[in-house]
Amino acid sequence: MSSMTCINNSYEKLSIRLKMTLKIDNRCDINNRKILPTSTVGRGKTVSIKSKPSFETWSDQYVSLYLGNSLEFYNVWTPPTVIVSDGAYGILGFEGDTSDHLGLPDWYEQHIKAWSKYALPETTLWFWNSEIGWAAVHPILEKYGWRYQNCNIWNKGKAHIAGNVNTQKIRRFPVVSEVCVQYTFEVKIDGLILKQWLKKEWQRTGLPLKKANEACGVRDAAVRKYLDQGHLWYYPPPEMFILLQEYANKFGAPEGRPYFSLDGKSPCSKKKWSKMRAKFKCPHGFTNIWDRNPTNGKERIKSPNGKAAHLNQKPLDLMELIIESSSSVGDVIWEPFGGLFSASLAATQIKRHAFAAEIDSTYFQLGVERFTTNFQGQKLF
Repeated sequence: MSSMTCINNSYEKLSIRLKMTLKIDNRCDINNRKILPTSTVGRGKTVSIKSKPSFETWSDQYVSLYLGNSLEFYNVWTPPTVIVSDGAYGILGFEGDTSDHLGLPDWYEQHIKAWSKYALPETTLWFWNSEIGWAAVHPILEKYGWRYQNCNIWNKGKAHIAGNVNTQKIRRFPVVSEVCVQYTFEVKIDGLILKQWLKKEWQRTGLPLKKANEACGVRDAAVRKYLDQGHLWYYPPPEMFILLQEYANKFGAPEGRPYFSLDGKSPCSKKKWSKMRAKFKCPHGFTNIWDRNPTNGKERIKSPNGKAAHLNQKPLDLMELIIESSSSVGDVIWEPFGGLFSASLAATQIKRHAFAAEIDSTYFQLGVERFTTNFQGQKLF
């Protein structure tokens, strides 16, 4: 046997052993190379409160803040109209963060699954992350029924990287942005999404589709919009839904009544139908590009040495913007990854009720302090 044959045989055996090893671990890339688990060791914080808080929950008339993993609290929180997610970015930003975007789908999945369980038809999710972080998690969001609406860009401006980036060395443009992606929860009735259910209900009446136009008093908009099954589908405003419903129950086959009923017993009311999709009201003058410098001044929470206490503290005005556009006074806001509780604080300022959790006791204590300047007389430093 030639030396080359021996080498080839050894290579084949090694390849077989390697493939068998890879089959044990499903975390392999497209080239079938094993992916090592991402690290969860975070960067050192600029401030760390050594003493543990004497309390694990804090609340007032608008907010309830919890110390711990939000997975432990979702089942006791009131179902949300808005969820503001500002968790792992895959940059080792905190203890428990992953070392890159590849670990983010696993990091988020149990939370996303829980959000879907407790979401309302009105619920909007605002998902903060880096561009690549959002891209990695997007398939998991879709898997659990969250539907993409829009990608908003927070442009922090050149001041964000001034003096901190060597543009002669890096092989890309400096990053001064984050994304805040809007998702809504896809409502289903009898296992059908709304546009499918609407058409099925009309078909059950035995009436021709064109009669839907007569019901709504329009030439062709009802069939073309409300009963369409493609991208031109349009959610029927409550007043149009009621016209469809009343016509169907008056002229449709008697044996199929009631039509357009959520419980099979009585027709859906105008009020209930109005709650079958997420709220949104676009504030005047805004687009999906938010030019806003990073948080600074009095709003920036700092440690005694003058450094920022949190790597990525979100501006209250941006948090208020997204919450106010997708909820009403008195609605419930969830902030699963509280940090310094910026979303919860913004929510209380516009009279929403917030539920939030933070797993890090230092951030929890600093965050609670933002809601009162003299909380039980305690000084955290």
